[in-house]
Amino acid sequence: MKRLLLFFAFLLSAPVLHAQVKVNFVIGTVPVRMPEPKAIYIAGNFNDWSPARADWQFAFNNNTYTLNKTLAPGNYEYKLVRGSWDKVECGPNGAGFGNRNLHLAHDTTVYLTVADWQDLHPPIQRVHTASPQVHIISEKFDIPQLGKQRRVWIYLPKGYETGKKKYPVIYMHDGQNLFDGYTSGFGEWGVDEFLDSLKAGQQQFIVVGVDHGGEARIVEYSPYESKYGKPLGDKYVDFLVETLKPYIDSHYHTLVDAKHTTVAGSSMGGLISMYAELKYPKVFGSAGVFSPAFWINPPIYDYARAHAGQAKRFYFVCGDQEGDTMDTDMLKMADIARNDGLPLTNTPTTVIKGAKHNEAQWRGAFPAFYQWLVAGMK
Repeated sequence: MKRLLLFFAFLLSAPVLHAQVKVNFVIGTVPVRMPEPKAIYIAGNFNDWSPARADWQFAFNNNTYTLNKTLAPGNYEYKLVRGSWDKVECGPNGAGFGNRNLHLAHDTTVYLTVADWQDLHPPIQRVHTASPQVHIISEKFDIPQLGKQRRVWIYLPKGYETGKKKYPVIYMHDGQNLFDGYTSGFGEWGVDEFLDSLKAGQQQFIVVGVDHGGEARIVEYSPYESKYGKPLGDKYVDFLVETLKPYIDSHYHTLVDAKHTTVAGSSMGGLISMYAELKYPKVFGSAGVFSPAFWINPPIYDYARAHAGQAKRFYFVCGDQEGDTMDTDMLKMADIARNDGLPLTNTPTTVIKGAKHNEAQWRGAFPAFYQWLVAGMK
C-alpha cells in the first residue's frame, strides 16, 4: 500500500510531458485601407517566421478574423502579415512595430488590433552597410543540385588582394542577413564589421554567404521531410560540398582542409549546419549551431547518434527566450555529441539569458564563436 501511495504521489508531482493548450487569435480591428488580398497570417517563432503558411491563415467571417491553434505552453514572438514581409503590420502612419509577445500557460483567447500595414506607406529608406571587404561573387550562382540560382557573397580580409596568404573559410546560410542592412529583413549579423575591427595579427577568415530561397527556405534547409514539405536539405548540403567549396578553393586563397573549413547558421541554418558537418566530417571541421530549429526535423537526433563520433567540433548557442523547447532541444543534441566522446572544449554550449530569436542575438554571439574557432585552429 505504501508503494502504491508513493507511486500516485509521483504521478501527481511529475510534470505533464508534451502538454498542449488552445489559443484563439481574434483580430477585431484592421486598417480602413485594407488592400487585396485580404488574407492575414501569423508569422512567429512557432512556424519559423513563415509569412504565408496556409495553416496559419486567419478565417474571415462577420468582419472578424479568427485563427485557432494548439501549441505547447511557453513564450512566443510573432507578427501579423499579409503573405510577405513587405506587407507586415506596423504602427500608425508606418511607424516601426516590434514583435508581439505571447506567454502561453493555459487555454486563452488573444484579441488583436492592427494599426496599419507597412506597404501602405512609402518604403523605409534603407542604406547599404556592407564593408568594402564584402563582394558579390554572383547574383545568379548555379545550384545544379536544386536546379536553381542564388546570390553568393564573400568577405575577403583586409590585405587579401596584396598578398598570397591563405585563409580559413566559414560557409554561412541566409546570406541576405550577414553583411548588409539593406538586404536584411530583421537586421544583420554584422560579420563584416566584426572582422574589420580585428587588430593586426589576429586571425582572419574568408566568409562565404549563400542567400536563402525565400518561401523555399525551410525545405531547402531541411534534411528530413516535415509538415513544411519534401526536404531539399540533403541536396543543398551537397551543393556546398560538391559545387561551392571547389569553386571557392579554386578562385581564392583558402586553407582547404577540414580543420580550416567551418559551416554556420541560425535557426534552420543552425539545423542544416549541424547536419552538414555530420554528413561531411572530412569537409567541415567545425559547425556554428546558432538557435537550431531541431524541432522541425527530429530524426536528426538519430542521425547524430549514428555519426557524431566522426565529426569534430560543434558550437551551440541560443537564447532562453526563444520558445519553450529551444534550449532543451539544443542541450539534448550537445549531450549526444559528448556521449560520442567529444570533449566540452569541442562542444561548448551557451544559453544567453534574455536573448530572443533574432539577428541581434546572433550578432552578439558571433565574436565568442570566432574566438572558439581560432582556438581550435592552433
